Amino acid sequence: ELCSYTEEPELSSNRRCFEEDFHAQAQGRRWLELDGAQQKAYVMRLLDGLEVVNRDKRLKVARAILYLAQGVFGDCDSEGDVLHWSRHNCFLLYQLGTFTAFLELLNMEMDNSQACSSALRKPAISLADSTELRVLLSVMYLMVENIRVEQETDPAEWKRCRETFRMELSFPVHTEEPFALLLFTMVTKFCSGHAPHFPMRKVLLLLWKVLLVGANPAFSFRKPIILGMRSLGVPPPFNPNEVVWDGVGSWHRFLQGQGGAEPCRGHGALVKQDSLDIYNERDPFKNDDAGADEEESDDVDSGLEGELDLMERDAVIPAVPAPRLPIDRVSFPKGLPWAPKVRQKDIEHFLEASRTKFIGFTLGRDTETLIGLPRPIHESVKTLKQHKYVSISDIQVKNEEELEKCPMSLGEEEVQETPCEVLYRAMLCNLPQYMIALLKILLAAAPTSKAKTDSINILADVLPEEMPITVLQSMKLGIDVNRHKEIIVKSISALLLLLLKHFKLNHIYQFEYVSQHLVFANCIPLILKFFNQNIMSYITAKNSISVLDYPHCTVYDLPELTAESLEAGDNNQFCWRNLFSCINLLRILNKLTKWKHSRTMMLVVFKSAPILKRALKVKQAMMQLYVLKLLKIQTKYLGRQWRKSNMKTMSAIYQKVRHRMNDDWAYGNDIDARPWDFQAEECTLRASIEAFNSRRYDKAQDSEFAPVDNCLQSVLGQRLELPEDFHYSYELWLEREVFSQPIRWEELLHYQ
Repeated sequence: ELCSYTEEPELSSNRRCFEEDFHAQAQGRRWLELDGAQQKAYVMRLLDGLEVVNRDKRLKVARAILYLAQGVFGDCDSEGDVLHWSRHNCFLLYQLGTFTAFLELLNMEMDNSQACSSALRKPAISLADSTELRVLLSVMYLMVENIRVEQETDPAEWKRCRETFRMELSFPVHTEEPFALLLFTMVTKFCSGHAPHFPMRKVLLLLWKVLLVGANPAFSFRKPIILGMRSLGVPPPFNPNEVVWDGVGSWHRFLQGQGGAEPCRGHGALVKQDSLDIYNERDPFKNDDAGADEEESDDVDSGLEGELDLMERDAVIPAVPAPRLPIDRVSFPKGLPWAPKVRQKDIEHFLEASRTKFIGFTLGRDTETLIGLPRPIHESVKTLKQHKYVSISDIQVKNEEELEKCPMSLGEEEVQETPCEVLYRAMLCNLPQYMIALLKILLAAAPTSKAKTDSINILADVLPEEMPITVLQSMKLGIDVNRHKEIIVKSISALLLLLLKHFKLNHIYQFEYVSQHLVFANCIPLILKFFNQNIMSYITAKNSISVLDYPHCTVYDLPELTAESLEAGDNNQFCWRNLFSCINLLRILNKLTKWKHSRTMMLVVFKSAPILKRALKVKQAMMQLYVLKLLKIQTKYLGRQWRKSNMKTMSAIYQKVRHRMNDDWAYGNDIDARPWDFQAEECTLRASIEAFNSRRYDKAQDSEFAPVDNCLQSVLGQRLELPEDFHYSYELWLEREVFSQPIRWEELLHYQ
């Protein structure tokens, strides 16, 4: 995905630049035949060539290094060999300081005002305007990706290199800012129109991978959560996910299992999932008399009503079904695969309602006094407390409230210097601009965007110098442009989700600050606009040409492309890239709206329910789960008629989504769901975020708490540096500013 199909001829250019230089140094030999010392000596010689003044010579050397990073495919016989040597060469290049050298060159190219002005004058920008930048970013991307991925066969030296590389990217030594901030700066310069030639796809992909370097695997996020809670002095009371949770497989099996679907075949296979109507028919625990009145009237927008027709089912479900076990031999899980969670606020609300009903008054936040309440209430409170879950966010909010109340007695907070903390501190000043820039690019890359809404040109690194003249070339370019947009959507969605997850783990108010600026920049309607399309067509799109993908195109002879082969596309029934993007965007929407009633009302106002229900047509477990979560949080606002006509959706939410112990999600009885409090809720959150940022990061503004000198003699005895000409005009100044001015005693006494 790093290179577009338009850049395919540059692979041969990279090879030619390498072979011209290499054969001059090692005649009659191949790169694979050199030993480690000879390879290091040659790479050091190439790095010396990067320091020449001539731009053309420097570009040739950079292309030769890119050929090494791409796996010296001219000497390889298979795709596996190309990937093996690409990985080997990337570690070798990093050990010899190539990444630092390319970082300096990238800074030079960013500041190249001549290239910027030349691109601004051109009516149409093409690949030729960003050649140097694309080569530099490609080398850096390949190095980051190869070093980031761990393998069991990695030698100890490579493991040490990986840790060093992670530290180098997270905690900059030679520069004032992290490498990720440099890439964010490139994004904002591109969106502002000052550098329209920047290759945004490569920048965004590299930025995503750089943030992944310091990240944990997707299913290891609980470990830092446990460590964070222990550092805050509160051990986690229980793991809400530990019930039948053994990785992706069991989770997917649960989400499909009751519908008689196939078990998940590894991480890469799409899980076959029947429609929820079929689920209701085959559920062995379903009462025979239930569901007689569960007919829905909204047949147009729903993704749940009725079975798919034959054509659509063939597009969604693999053609050869696995043999099903008899119904009496299948063990269906009873209940959800996670334990319920209870917040402290839930216990307080339950006791407040109970005391009002049985006693006639409340005791505020007191959750220990149960005098006067009947025995069943005692048992209920005991059960709620057993499932009470205190998150890191709750502890951090409480600590912030205490620090705000008692800044002097509690002293200065000890802030752990984590990669997230370094990145947030660096991004803080311009974070709103970064979020706006990312959403602008996402809008331009969305398939629902019309040509007139493209305020920025994101095709600068995919359009060739000479536009296509034949139908075949036009078809190839059209596929390349669509693929280019899909990759941009994928990288931005993954990037935003990663930022939200890691900032939330580092400090809740950092997460809330990013979330608020995404909401202010209209992220919620943008994501809904993205899903307001034929989502099945987007998931099954075939905007790829497999014979041109790397590394296949570097090893095998390319067959002759025809219009028929381009229309047929590849053999994959799904575009995993687009499915990944959709799930990421749904997760971002969930994170922005969770426990935020004002933002949930935005989902209602923008009529997201029919849009989300159409997304349920995609029979993939994880995607359906996040869609149902979004429907669950807004159900209480959609009215009784909507709930009545969408009972199958309600049943799906009951069966698939985690619930709170006393979760009243389906009806508008929640104490926090008062519409007149929504604006105040957002304003209170914003004030808390500003107080957090001011206290932790604006050290210069905390002078009111700094110690002062109260001794009159020492203050008057201080020597002040006065200008040299002051004594010439001192008497005149004294007469004009002191003696001739009347003393206004009322104002003086008022200010004291």
